[in-house]
Amino acid sequence: MRLVLLYSLFLFSIIGYTQVEEVNPPDFIKTITFASNTPQSQLPILRLGEPLRLQFDALTGNEEDFYYKIEHFNYDWTPSSLAKGEYLRGLDNQRIRNYLNSLNTYQIYSHYDLRIPNENTRALLKSGNYLISVYDNYGELMFSRKFMIYEDLTSVGAAVKRTRSLETINEKQTFQITINSGETILNNPLETVKTMIIQNNNLSTAITDLKPQYTLGNQLIYRYDQESAFWGGNEYLFFENKDVRAATVAIQFIDLLDVYHNYLFANINRSKRPYTYYPDINGNFQVNVIDRDNANIEADYTVIHFTLKHDELKGKNVYVYGNYNNYALDEFNLMAYNYEKRAYEAQILLKQGFYNYKYVVVDGKGDMDEGAISGNFWQTENNYKILVYYRDLGARFDRIIGLGEANSENITN
Repeated sequence: MRLVLLYSLFLFSIIGYTQVEEVNPPDFIKTITFASNTPQSQLPILRLGEPLRLQFDALTGNEEDFYYKIEHFNYDWTPSSLAKGEYLRGLDNQRIRNYLNSLNTYQIYSHYDLRIPNENTRALLKSGNYLISVYDNYGELMFSRKFMIYEDLTSVGAAVKRTRSLETINEKQTFQITINSGETILNNPLETVKTMIIQNNNLSTAITDLKPQYTLGNQLIYRYDQESAFWGGNEYLFFENKDVRAATVAIQFIDLLDVYHNYLFANINRSKRPYTYYPDINGNFQVNVIDRDNANIEADYTVIHFTLKHDELKGKNVYVYGNYNNYALDEFNLMAYNYEKRAYEAQILLKQGFYNYKYVVVDGKGDMDEGAISGNFWQTENNYKILVYYRDLGARFDRIIGLGEANSENITN
């Protein structure tokens, strides 16, 4: 019995400290838009008290019931020790009641719209990391998404600079951060203050756990180089198909089968070409449709045909990459090699709108190279967010006490 008890405690400790990962949806759930008041952001970072909105489409046409659950997590995405009643006023595990069926579309779908606060979930009470999970009527997890809530207790300044390493000076962007705590007293900041830097709302490439190097009065100073450096990447490719019956931006021609098919112009390897600036929305997407009143239910789904002119990369996979599927690398955006055309191809069902995307390479070990086809350039315009976490001595959870934002348009040497 003693051995069983010890094993149970050990197993519980492993489970309790496991970092949570986002779960991507099955193929019949599409266009998850999970946003706050921040424009052009699929990663909600809310000020405490701000509303939250989650929307998605189910392409089965059966008006299924979906339920949501909200959980609070520590800085490192392990479960926090807070009881649900400490961070949530009201109830979760409730059915998403607001949904509408598509109107005048070839692809039938139901559009679900969850807003928080609502009559069941009245408020989220604590700052920190959160995960919202959506389940079907049988209790099976459909997908989950992370979001953050912060308190505006500190001011966060950031300067984007070229790295000082001669090996990567033309390819990387690095950060210098200053956290001003104002009247907030931060006890033992080397241990209690943690940071997270997010490039283009992509949590999978975030830099975490940088410690302050200097303290000057009520300021924490970070002057790292390689430790806070990101690959610059390249501007995202894009297409727009708000009118499915016309070949618009980046679309070569169209066809109507079961639904509309849009064939994009073929792309090429940009890694060895000079950097060229053109505006993008940093990997995000926006649902849009012309001559319709409500894009949520009147935008149709189209099959987008991607083509990348490239020699075959033996032992490696190529994916279509972007926030349209939360930067996931799965079977739905994996490209297949066409030996006759000497090109990679993919067909992805997407809702009408404006989309950013790029091509990334993943080797046999699962390591992703975002610049293998797009290239890495220090001039690239990227958006960065800096989150400041704080757990006071004796506290039971990690608060987020500040948010900063910077753009590499203002990069300096």
